[in-house]
Amino acid sequence: MTRKFITLAFIAGLAAAAAGCGVPEQGRSPVVLRIDSLDASAGSGSQSFSGYLNSDVQTIVKVNNVDVPTRFSDAGRVTLSLVLRDPGAPGVAQTPTELNTVTITHYRVVYRRTDGRNQQGVDVPWGFDSGMTISVPASAAVQQTFELVRVSAKLEAPLAALTVNGQALDLIADVTFYGKDMANNDILATGSIGITFANFGDSSS
Repeated sequence: MTRKFITLAFIAGLAAAAAGCGVPEQGRSPVVLRIDSLDASAGSGSQSFSGYLNSDVQTIVKVNNVDVPTRFSDAGRVTLSLVLRDPGAPGVAQTPTELNTVTITHYRVVYRRTDGRNQQGVDVPWGFDSGMTISVPASAAVQQTFELVRVSAKLEAPLAALTVNGQALDLIADVTFYGKDMANNDILATGSIGITFANFGDSSS
């Protein structure tokens, strides 16, 4: 047996092993996690949610008749549901059970620009991970709020400069939710929402 043949066989074996590892991107779960809606609410605003976020990088709050520059985090809200991979045939539909329940364990937010300039801490805020625990049953959709923009991001580049330069920064936030089904299979789903960061006008009254 030649060395070349042994090497090729070893590579083929590695490929076969990788194919059976069940990586999250391929997924072995019998259900698909679906994002039905992804909304946001400005922390400095009316707390109402919409499909686009105007994020104020600095808000003037009056404290004891003194104007105090303040930063607020911004919230996101997601509606999640499940879809069976195999719905069955006409007249022989599959019925989801509690075993199809998916528990979300954490999420990740990554910001990007449409012009491709995406260096974190320079062109866009740093991405981040955070925890989330919510169970999504196969029979109904669930809704959960989460932190979409952290206060710390408004104190760092590139958002901090917007407090004085009068400019605005238009970004897209990609939010990925990670979880596991009852059989411990990995599952994930990603949604996106547009954000405009600026030092919007405030009422200090």
